[in-house]
Amino acid sequence: MLILGLNMFHADASAALVQDGEVVFAIAEERLNRIKHYAGFPSLAIKACLDFAGLEITDIDHVTIGQDSDANLTKKVRYALANPTKILNLIRLRQRKQPMRDARSLLAKALDVDPKTLRFEEHHLEHHIAHIASAYYCSPWEKAAGFSYDGSGDFVSTMMARCEGNQIEVLDRVFLPDSLGSFYTMICEFIGYQQYGDEGKVMGLAPYGKDTLCEQLAEVIGLRNGGFNLDRSFFKPLGSNQGMQLLPDGTVRLARHFSDQMVKAFGEPRQPHAEITQREMDLAYAMQRRFEDVFFHLLNQLHQRVSCGNLAMAGGCALNSVANGKLFTRTPFRQTWIQPAAGDEGLAVGAALHTYHAVLNQPRRFVMKNSYLGPEFSGGRIESALKQARLPYRKLEREPLLDSVAQKIAAGNVVGWFQGRMEWGPRALGNRSILAHPGLPGMKDALNARIKQRESFRPFAPSILEERQCEYFEHDHPSPFMLHVYKIRPEKRTQLSAVNHVDDTGRLQSVSREENPLYYELICAFERKTGVPALLNTSFNENEPIVCQPEEAIDCFKRTRMDVLAIGPYLSLKTEN
Repeated sequence: MLILGLNMFHADASAALVQDGEVVFAIAEERLNRIKHYAGFPSLAIKACLDFAGLEITDIDHVTIGQDSDANLTKKVRYALANPTKILNLIRLRQRKQPMRDARSLLAKALDVDPKTLRFEEHHLEHHIAHIASAYYCSPWEKAAGFSYDGSGDFVSTMMARCEGNQIEVLDRVFLPDSLGSFYTMICEFIGYQQYGDEGKVMGLAPYGKDTLCEQLAEVIGLRNGGFNLDRSFFKPLGSNQGMQLLPDGTVRLARHFSDQMVKAFGEPRQPHAEITQREMDLAYAMQRRFEDVFFHLLNQLHQRVSCGNLAMAGGCALNSVANGKLFTRTPFRQTWIQPAAGDEGLAVGAALHTYHAVLNQPRRFVMKNSYLGPEFSGGRIESALKQARLPYRKLEREPLLDSVAQKIAAGNVVGWFQGRMEWGPRALGNRSILAHPGLPGMKDALNARIKQRESFRPFAPSILEERQCEYFEHDHPSPFMLHVYKIRPEKRTQLSAVNHVDDTGRLQSVSREENPLYYELICAFERKTGVPALLNTSFNENEPIVCQPEEAIDCFKRTRMDVLAIGPYLSLKTEN
């Protein structure tokens, strides 16, 4: 049974291949066409899925798209009728999404085949059900509470569900224009971060703020029994693009979210690249705190309806790792399983698994134990790329490679680490990573100056051996996909000074031998040299999508001030170049 899951004509377009209920390959289109958050048709991702498994599109039994323009149609019509000026917007939105109703024609054109040869059955799944499916069906549980939240999808911003066996029972939806994701995005825009995906940056700014605007900002979004509502006077009216515009080249542009009421209440918005003042820091602080208040309110309501300690969660807002790290103390949930591709690229996996389990009623046996679902490259391909780039290199066996790289990191060098299959999701988790010493006080600034070119307030993440997590962090719940922020223990903050944020926290990746043996053994080798069972880990890129192919890693290494490149079994040193 072969199922192709798709997220298309939506930010973070992607494709995933499910074979007999197991996710065997998944990739976002941006990793292949190098356009960040690409929102067109994922033709390259589809081809990559098929090539990985040695298949043709004619072999596929089912194709499922993680969007359904007919979902919640009554709510859309009621909103339009209550706001007559928006009727034209609704019509335009449906017209723009009409091509998605015919995946057969789209696939035939992209892959240059006769549509008549395609035998698959086509399915469309509501956006947030696909999100919840992407988490629940990848989890080890037979029962869980399901939760999804983001800016919007199929006219819904939040969904709560009961997940049991093969079924996902929707308990509640929060409809537009009320949206916790839109609230966060609006404040980020007001602070001066206007690009799609900038919300994670502002999350890092929040701890620098003070509690001066919390009460005032609480007026923007209020709690109500079982949900929340936005004060719409602070927001621009909902338009035909539901907050963002997909441009012809596949890039995403955010529409302005905030109204003049925000200017009256908080002053003029900060312009991008202008100086960040205490006001911006305080707004970020208040935004994160109010976001958490609403989030925990929703989770507590959900727990009352689904008496279960397991929480399966996805949606773009599920990438808020600060809130994720606090939910164990603010809600009754005891375990979380958060999709590593929690954003919209994860819809491809959720849509495909939902078809397999909920539509075809096939038994569950797959658990996503790691995120390494992308392509990998042979030693021959890597060596050819090194020769083409005229880089000097040495080929090493496994143990000498680990020892040499650990020694370089211990000495303060910055290492590009390119190994195995690429990660699924926005986080580099030890296969497409830039690695450095987590305990050198100047390392954060050095990385920003030499490679990443990021704002100084944004923290870097630690990868730590799973069994040593409790020694260094004040929580033992594992975080294999770097989606939880925990306090670092006071006595360990010096050892982790380069990854210790201003509020003494770290967004950790807990690394087990089972999930990634090579990366685990590298951290062990580093610990033998330094006594620290952790590495500073950031994504292998420079203001671009994370590198996918060897040539991209080599190019990034050459144009930045990285010291060492460990790519497959090959080691290249900048000093020898």
